This record gives sequence, structure tokens and C-alpha cells, in this order.
Amino acid sequence: MKHIGNAVAIAMALTVLGSSAQQRILLWEKGKMPNDNGIAVRDSVVKGEAYAVAEPAVYAYPADMEKNTGAAIVIVPGGGYARHTGEFGKVPSAEFFRDSGISAFFVSYRLPGQANVENPELAPWQDVQRAMKIVRANAGQWGIDPERIGVFGTSAGGHCATTLATHTENVSNVGDALDSVPYMPAFTILQSPVISFQSNIVHKGSRNRLLGADRSREKIDFFSNERHVKKTTAPTLLIHADNDNAVSPLNSVEYYRALRKAGVPASLHIFPQGKHSLRFDATKNPGTASAWPGLAIDWLREMKFIL
Repeated sequence: MKHIGNAVAIAMALTVLGSSAQQRILLWEKGKMPNDNGIAVRDSVVKGEAYAVAEPAVYAYPADMEKNTGAAIVIVPGGGYARHTGEFGKVPSAEFFRDSGISAFFVSYRLPGQANVENPELAPWQDVQRAMKIVRANAGQWGIDPERIGVFGTSAGGHCATTLATHTENVSNVGDALDSVPYMPAFTILQSPVISFQSNIVHKGSRNRLLGADRSREKIDFFSNERHVKKTTAPTLLIHADNDNAVSPLNSVEYYRALRKAGVPASLHIFPQGKHSLRFDATKNPGTASAWPGLAIDWLREMKFIL
């Protein structure tokens, strides 16, 4: 595969948040961010949740050398496309995967309601696709196998993750060395995901914020990602709680059905309890839902993404 040039890689790696913090890599060079209308915005972070992101970035949580499995995961946070876990503070999902020997990369992506976004539905997808390119192009510096980089999404982040996994359009081209880097994930892990925009199971807040006023049948079908599964879609693990009162577990069911129909390896686990608040700290999950974090690692090992 083609790697980005040294000058680009070095420039992207220079933005670091202090000696004890995570490496922060800006997704776009100044003046080259696509889908930007030129309106200036500032970061808006309240109690650790980002409501606006001025400079989309990916935060690197590389696995320690002695634990490194060579696998990596790009993390797409949720928040109903209105907010997401902020750039500041701990990210339990990233720390969990890193401590399990899987290098993790948390994406701080633009939200569709930001004033500087021209086409709301494209911005999160563009940023996550670009993040995948950056991780894959620089895999060598983190000891990552570029063929074992997956994506993790929770809630609305699951929608963005499945948009990445099911739609093959290259929406992040900006005329630089990353344009030709592959961006499709090798595997997908989804926890309490929004996936469908169909009326019977839709999370209306996520749909309405992403599509804005243009909720045409064409747009709804395009972003109902269960309708775009192909035989080349990445193997997928789906985790949900049956009593999730925010995002219907039927989102996971319908995606699983589509994966099976296409012949894609898929696993679906729906736990009785957990609502819309499944944790990476197993001790904070009720009943059998406490098994899911370990189950995710076992699945990666069974599917040979952890060797």
C-alpha cells in the first residue's frame, strides 16, 4: 500500500498535548479542510463533551511495545450528532483497547450543526474517513499492521462508523498524498449503535441533526446503512441491551440480518439489561452485560484480528 510522504507525516505528528497526554494529530492542513464555508468557530467543550470542534483531530493511544498485538481501532464517539466526548480528559474506550494491546485512535470530528459546515451530513463521515487514512498511512510508526485496523462506534458514532464501513465513496479527497490511502475498516465493533434512519426504528435526534431540513426519502435511504451492506463489508460485532430506551436494539438486529444476507461474518449479542449506558468497566454493567468488554477482545482473537 502507499504511505504518505515523510514531510506530511512529520507535520501531522508535531501537535502533541504535553509529555503525559495523548498525541493529537490534526486531520486537515490549514486551508484544506473540505466542506468548510469559511465561518470561524471555536471549540465548545462543556463537562468533557464537545459541542463544536474547530480543528478536527485524532488522538493516538498507542499500545505499549510489550503488549502490542499489531491491531488498531479508530474510535468514533456518540452523542446523537449534537455532541461527543470531548478532547480533554480520559477516554475509557481508548484506554481499554490500548491496555488490551490494540492501539486506539479517538476521533474528534466536526458535528453537523456547526456553523462552518456547508453540507452537514458529510462532515462526520469525511473526518472519520480521513482519520482512517492517517492511521493506516502511518501504521509503521505505531507498530500496526495496516490490514488489521478496524473501527468502533457507539450510539450515533455507530452510525458514522457504519457509514464508513458500508459506503465506498471517497469523500475526504483534498489533493494530497492521503487521497490514495485505503480507508475501509478491516473490522467493525458497534455498541448500542444508531444504524437505520427508517421510521420504525430510527433515533430521530441523530437523523434530524445529521440531515437537517433535507429529510427526503433519498437521503433517509442513503444513510440507512443496513441497506448498503455488501459482501465486502467488514466483519462486525454488535453489542446492545434489550432495554435500551434511547436507541432501539432493532438497529443492531437489522444490520446483523443485512450482514448475514451478504455473507459477511457477524456476531450479535443483546443483553437483557444495560439500557443505553453499557460501560467498558465491566463491574459497572448489570448482569450478563458485564461480559461484553471481554467478549469484544475474544471476538477479535477468534476472528484473527489479534494474532
